[in-house]
Amino acid sequence: MKSFWIMPAEHGLKLEPRDVPTPEPKEGQLLVKVRATSFNRGELLTGHGAFDPRGKPAGIECAGEIVAGGAGFAAGERVMGRCVGGFAEHALMDAREAMRVPQRLSWEQAAAIPLAFMVAHDMLVAHGRVERGEWVLITGVSSGVGVASLQVGKALGTNVIGTSGSQQKLAALASLGLDLGIATRAPEFAARVLEATDNLGADLAVNTVGGSLFAEALRALAFEGRLAIVGHVDGVLRAELDLETLHARRLTVFGVSNKLRNKAQRAAAIPRFVAEVLPLFASGRIRPQIDRVMDLAQLPEAKARMEAGAHIGKIVVRMPPA
Repeated sequence: MKSFWIMPAEHGLKLEPRDVPTPEPKEGQLLVKVRATSFNRGELLTGHGAFDPRGKPAGIECAGEIVAGGAGFAAGERVMGRCVGGFAEHALMDAREAMRVPQRLSWEQAAAIPLAFMVAHDMLVAHGRVERGEWVLITGVSSGVGVASLQVGKALGTNVIGTSGSQQKLAALASLGLDLGIATRAPEFAARVLEATDNLGADLAVNTVGGSLFAEALRALAFEGRLAIVGHVDGVLRAELDLETLHARRLTVFGVSNKLRNKAQRAAAIPRFVAEVLPLFASGRIRPQIDRVMDLAQLPEAKARMEAGAHIGKIVVRMPPA
């Protein structure tokens, strides 16, 4: 079968096509015929640890039909979820992480959901404990995780402030309920956040950018505020920590990476997500924000668009028909 692998290149990482055998599911795994998958920027970042020179299968989420069922799933069912090798004709999915696709969703919409919205739920609900009426600050709000966090936050009744280097992107997100957009990529937004919140600050800040905005996001927090670290696309992995502010305001800082979670820990988050978030898609209350749907032949163009930060929401790749 045709599969794309992530390989080291002279400048960063590249996607390389390969012909590989169709994977064989082991106990507890599902073999899925991939209909659509989507880009996740963190998967293609360099400098965040050792990279196997032999490469690795590309794609960590997908939507498709089950070919080989088991563990309560039947062949032919529509599923979505984290996977191994989503940029391929077939991929393996842990049955514990597979989620049935709501009937109203297309393959492309389903492929835009798993990672971004599970991370958003993790940050806002599981760890962030946001409540109706609270203020949420999202840096890099136009990213896939940023837009998902905006949508989940609004569904929960929160007020959302977002930062972006593009006023045009912020204007486009107004239709999703963005309460205040701050057009900047620089660490200079705390004063605007305080002004908007009657000098109280944000109850939860979601930092999708990285270390360059860490100190400013901390300054923008309210008493007993929480700061979620979801990525470091800026490549800045170290940041100054103002202990006086952390201590006096009783702040909480936490990360939401799945990198060191084992399979059981990742799977444990699925039932709550299915119960609390999937109904929002099934009812149409939330529609995944898709920037572009592109064919597999357009993969280099899609990768370039993501790396340039030109997208608003998720870039989805549609697989060729069988």
